[in-house]
Amino acid sequence: MRFKVLPAQFLVIAGLLIAFALPSRAETLKLVGFGDSLMAAYDLAKEEGFPARLETALKERGHDVEVADAGVSGDTTSGGLSRLDWSVPDGADGVILELGANDALRGVSPENTRENLEAMIERLDERGIPVLLAGMLAPPNMGPGYEDRFNAIYPELAEKYDLVLYPFFLDGVAAEAGMVLSDGMHPNAAGVEEMVKRFVPVAEKFIARIEDKRPQDDGGN
Repeated sequence: MRFKVLPAQFLVIAGLLIAFALPSRAETLKLVGFGDSLMAAYDLAKEEGFPARLETALKERGHDVEVADAGVSGDTTSGGLSRLDWSVPDGADGVILELGANDALRGVSPENTRENLEAMIERLDERGIPVLLAGMLAPPNMGPGYEDRFNAIYPELAEKYDLVLYPFFLDGVAAEAGMVLSDGMHPNAAGVEEMVKRFVPVAEKFIARIEDKRPQDDGGN
């Protein structure tokens, strides 16, 4: 199984390096959607995936932005931490960090998940790359004790590191029959559109925060 995953990871980073190396206008904001199958357009065309649809929605609202897809299906927070440094290229202006769903499905200790997410946030901070944290909720069948410990991770990390937070990445889609694929878990194309519609205001808040911290063009004076 590991040999099937690695080529996908290498394709992700190769695509990111090519995209970020291409000439673009200096003001173009480059975001990276770093996550699992929910980010990686699972069982959808690439143009139907969350990064592509978010980029389109933001451009329609007047933002000069690129949203690169650095999602790897099946990824956990542990896997994300191990590939973070080479999956987020230099030149990224911000990262949408969406990981943890697979941890919850596998019953990974919430303390472990928190530790991995915190390590990723700190590594990105060391590189001067802001983070928008996309939260996840534990499945109810994990029990109230697990659920309480897991669900607290994202708001507490957002508060600790002063991050823009989107509380639940699957808001409006989870458990909605018309919004998910036949597996009952992953969003279909309509589900992605709903996710993007709800996510855009938070993405704009994130963009505003990034732009406030970017060096201002003095017009050559």
